[in-house]
Amino acid sequence: MDLKSSHVSPVLTDPVPVNKSRLGIHSSVFSYSQQDSTPATPGKYTRTGSRKGVGNLDDVRSNGWLDAMKASSPPRKKLVKGSNTTNTQLTHFDSDIEDYNSWMRDYPSALDSFDNLIDRAKDKKIALFLDYDGTLSPIVDDPDSAFMSEAMRATVRDVAKYFPTAIISGRSRDQIIELVKLRHLYYAGSHGMDIIGPACEALFGNHPNCVKSTDHQGKEITVFQPAKEFLPMIDEVFRTLVEITKDIKGAKVENHKFCASVHYRNVDESDWITVGQRVHDMLKNYPRLRSTHGRKVLEVRPVIDWNKGKAVEFLLESLGLTEREDVIAIYIGDDKTDEDAFKVLRENKRGYGIVVSSVRKESNAFYSLRDPSDVMKFLQLLLNCKTQQDTHQKQSLSLAL
Repeated sequence: MDLKSSHVSPVLTDPVPVNKSRLGIHSSVFSYSQQDSTPATPGKYTRTGSRKGVGNLDDVRSNGWLDAMKASSPPRKKLVKGSNTTNTQLTHFDSDIEDYNSWMRDYPSALDSFDNLIDRAKDKKIALFLDYDGTLSPIVDDPDSAFMSEAMRATVRDVAKYFPTAIISGRSRDQIIELVKLRHLYYAGSHGMDIIGPACEALFGNHPNCVKSTDHQGKEITVFQPAKEFLPMIDEVFRTLVEITKDIKGAKVENHKFCASVHYRNVDESDWITVGQRVHDMLKNYPRLRSTHGRKVLEVRPVIDWNKGKAVEFLLESLGLTEREDVIAIYIGDDKTDEDAFKVLRENKRGYGIVVSSVRKESNAFYSLRDPSDVMKFLQLLLNCKTQQDTHQKQSLSLAL
């Protein structure tokens, strides 16, 4: 990956952080100066959510958008038998168990396969990449309440003492730092479009998209932002999305600096078509933006060749780990956006993706974990393995002396 010739949009300063609440105020939409980005007019939208007739290719029921929204948001099944379970429910329960067990044969548990994985990583340096929502914290109805436990925070802090560790999230970089509350990590917000790390030449060198800045405590940091030019456009789109979804009960819009998210987790499923249609119609006015589907969320982001997989490649390169044969990367994530990272590791044979899911889903990952509690167990196993190795090495060195 030639970092010095790719993605050369200049980054001059670290922008002012997004307001902590990130929730929009229903205000008028201001114009964006570029000719190809005429702002949408909220007044054109109605409760039907579409200005097109049924069957038109611009209708989300016909162009695949609604199907993609449903496919990206599988129901979370609880595989628990109760005393009041009927025979029909038992049949479905057994079917779900068999379906999940079949899936597990293709994506073995990273806990059950830990010894095998560690054998493959023997004498190699591990680089660790972690998603946040659904991986370090549970999925909750309110994104502002997705807090990681203190036990998880302590585990990640200890793991980062031994392995280069990065948090790569769709949330804004400022928000993810606020939620994780740990130093000595690398943070990549907005799906890797906003990466921050210690200011040192060995980390980012003289890459054209990198600048040195200072954090709120006056400490020198390095920031990488390949999509800085899109900031005014994303801010405008955020305001537009707030306006056109304000009458949809349960819809929530967030500004993640380099992308805007429309959450429909708390929207009645009968209204998903309204959410999808309005976002779809708005994007016609922004050809330089696209929408991707996450777990009950539509994310509007710039059309650039950048994603979580590119962020992993960038961090490995800038840490000086790409050309080394003694490095293995492990990426743990639960969402569709993490698949880009899984794919990079699989295709380049750089390491292993671990998908976090309690239901069957197709993935580019090698292994699986059920939920954040399993993620913490896996990280603790890594930590214990490393500390045992260090203890053994110290004892061997002592005997040799």
